[in-house]
Amino acid sequence: MTGNWSEFEAYVKAMMEKEAIPGAAVAVSLRGKTVYQQGFGVRNMETGEPVTPDTVFGIASVTKSFTALAIMQLTEEGKLALDDPVTKHLPEFKLRTSGGVRSDGIKVRHLLSHTAGVPPMRRREELRRFAEHLDYLACEEIELLGAPGDYFSYCNDTFLLLGAIIERLTGRPFRTAITERILEPLQMRRSTFSLDELAAWDNVSVPYVKRGGTQTLDVVPWPKLGNYEAGGGIRSTVRDLLKYGQMYVGDAPTSNGGPVVRSESLRQMWEPIHRIGRNVFYGCALRVIPDYSGVTLVEHGGGQPGVSSYFGFVPERGLVAAVLTNVANVPANELWLAAVNTALGFPLEQKSNVEPTYEASPEELRRLTGAYRSAEGGSVDIVLDGNLPVAEIDGKAFALRASDDRTLVIADSGYPIRFFFKDEPQAWAAFYGSRMLRRVNE
Repeated sequence: MTGNWSEFEAYVKAMMEKEAIPGAAVAVSLRGKTVYQQGFGVRNMETGEPVTPDTVFGIASVTKSFTALAIMQLTEEGKLALDDPVTKHLPEFKLRTSGGVRSDGIKVRHLLSHTAGVPPMRRREELRRFAEHLDYLACEEIELLGAPGDYFSYCNDTFLLLGAIIERLTGRPFRTAITERILEPLQMRRSTFSLDELAAWDNVSVPYVKRGGTQTLDVVPWPKLGNYEAGGGIRSTVRDLLKYGQMYVGDAPTSNGGPVVRSESLRQMWEPIHRIGRNVFYGCALRVIPDYSGVTLVEHGGGQPGVSSYFGFVPERGLVAAVLTNVANVPANELWLAAVNTALGFPLEQKSNVEPTYEASPEELRRLTGAYRSAEGGSVDIVLDGNLPVAEIDGKAFALRASDDRTLVIADSGYPIRFFFKDEPQAWAAFYGSRMLRRVNE
């Protein structure tokens, strides 16, 4: 078995202790063979029932690549092209902006890559039909970030329009189409969109959230996502996600013997479309690091109340890895990368994106200060403590350092915060995690 998994397990247990993670599951495969699978902690703190590799968790935004995959299937069937205008398939699609009604220029590819120019929006989980969401987009005034393709902005409300396209072109309800086209052929029998089905299964995780930024955990119900299930509604297991990932690296038997999607279509999904970091790009519902010690990392994470998830693969090595946890806002990505490093024989704590050090002038730092907000939720406040930059993120303070004149890095974790400028000397937006946040006057 590749790698020092005992060292990895010690790392996972230390991370779970530090981050108050009740339960986690990890699985890794190499060229179709599972080389590691393990449950850690408990799926239910009250009963003490343990996590196993078959424990069902939410996968949150890892769902997005399933939706993108269904779009690729439709391109192979000749029913759409990635460069089709969205209005070709959803003629009623329009955006209400400060400059008037617009939908021109937004293509299917822009929805897949979060480059439509629409900032994160106020969530409307009560909307359960895609027609209702099209009405919401047409009525809610939106200040666009720029022209389609100019900016990466992770927007769930435009991504879910892909679900409407899938319904329109298949004639099937969205979740039925994904189940019939992907989950069933890949024999992902512990994966579902249905909360009713989840309630009837055994070995299902209980979702938790941290209370007010503390390490105290509270039980929360599974979120009823409405239309957002197109970008976050699947509940699954790490073993099922290995079956899914093996499709991308060329070793995924299906129930009917044929491929779910041809390899050339799959490859398009992780072709870089927009740079989102120093060596990080976004493709079609997948993040890409083209050169990670000589290999390609293709990955995506997810977060919801009761969920922190991470999934990805290394195509050159035939490696697939998945990490699922049952608590929100914990670094599943760090556990995932540690598993990948272990399988590849890299140093356990090697980072995928290392930011350089830059000596920013006081004036350069002042240009970045301010309060940045997202309509979907989330806040970042940049202040100076003397001449040292500090970020207050959702109520917690983090010391920062500069890596260039437009990027600050959280000192402890190495996570970058990138800033954008237009005509004014002050930054107008900040990009942190996967969120574009607008600077506001408070």
